[in-house]
Amino acid sequence: MKIEEKLSQMIQIETVSEIGKYNEEKFERFQAKLKELFPAVFGAVEFNSFDGALLLRWKGKDSSKRPLVLMSHQDVVEATGEWKHGPFSGDIAEGCVWGRGTVDTKGSLCTIFEACERLIESGYVPEMDVYISSSNNEETSGPGAEMAVDYLDERGIKPLLVLDEGGMIKSEPLKGAKGRFAMMGTLEKGTCNFRFVAKGKGGHASAPGKNTPLVRLGKFMADIERHDPFKAKMNDTTIEMFRRLGRHTPGAMGFALRHAKLLSPVLNRVLPRMNLLATAMIKTTLAFTTAGGSNGLNVLPERAYVTGNSRVIHHEDADYTENKLRAIASKYDIDVEVIMKHYACPVVDHDGTAFRFVEEAVHEVFPDVITCPYAMTGGTDGRNYSRISENVIRFAPLEINEQQYQSIHGLDENISISCLEKGVLFYQKIIKDLYK
Repeated sequence: MKIEEKLSQMIQIETVSEIGKYNEEKFERFQAKLKELFPAVFGAVEFNSFDGALLLRWKGKDSSKRPLVLMSHQDVVEATGEWKHGPFSGDIAEGCVWGRGTVDTKGSLCTIFEACERLIESGYVPEMDVYISSSNNEETSGPGAEMAVDYLDERGIKPLLVLDEGGMIKSEPLKGAKGRFAMMGTLEKGTCNFRFVAKGKGGHASAPGKNTPLVRLGKFMADIERHDPFKAKMNDTTIEMFRRLGRHTPGAMGFALRHAKLLSPVLNRVLPRMNLLATAMIKTTLAFTTAGGSNGLNVLPERAYVTGNSRVIHHEDADYTENKLRAIASKYDIDVEVIMKHYACPVVDHDGTAFRFVEEAVHEVFPDVITCPYAMTGGTDGRNYSRISENVIRFAPLEINEQQYQSIHGLDENISISCLEKGVLFYQKIIKDLYK
């Protein structure tokens, strides 16, 4: 069976994950499909499942060597709106496989399994143990990957290299940069969710008082937007990323990027006014996401709230962020509740051996592609592995275009068939050459 046909069948099994809801049956169906599509893998591995999160161990020649972990999650986000091809159709059309999860991240999961399947069928045995780690609740920041890491940590297993989703291969990742770039995530911000709660006496809406809960929350949100409490600061990852992109960017912009370290005081001030994505790579952000008040149109709430999702940079960590927000909220008589607080991950050394090894694999499989370290603005399951490995690189070896990039969590998600085989070759090279 062709690899695109395997991916198509994986897409056709809907694996949407939702906070507070878990449909065990659909993930059992999905995993049964994996066993059907990749029988050699499941015939060779030691199988572990943590409430549906998979951790498969392919035993190597020497289990005392630090292992390799290849990651990609099973779950996807919801698919609403009108799609050109049904979101769970798995249609193969126009040179692509269509459907929710093709890019994020069943496409890379399929290439990981296919790489292992072909090697096992050929009789190959890796030098070290190889683990496939695939959670079923990455999109909801669930505990699947964390439980897998607990399992490994209890056994003293410290992976030499972990590869998870993150950056991909894309043309012009920053406007003006000419070429195809492999964006390899080495920095992952922390993620915090806060609930901001304002309380009042309630009552009938016909005689409202001043500074009712919703009004105070509105003033608080306006204050945050008008007077951003977080400071931008260039970091080593972003400086190196800009330096490499700058080599391929003409004009004044290229000059500024190439000299990002020298110009960092200026860029710290200018970038927040020019580029939202670049800004998110160098500062903590806060987005207000949900809200609630009374249930009646003519009732003043006794308790109202908004929630905020914060992506926390290293120089202003999660504790600093919480304390800063508490200080601002107190001015409006608002309480702050911590829903979740994940600290920023250790940064992978882009001059280190592991990063250079992955770079070499990229250059061999994709000779014309330029590699760049990359500051992740989103979160991954890989953050859990940071406590047992210093080399967690967020990179999936699939080449996508701008439409495909925009389709992540959006409409008409699809992946080009032509990129899948190279993804397989990349993972095979990683497996075969880690201890070469």
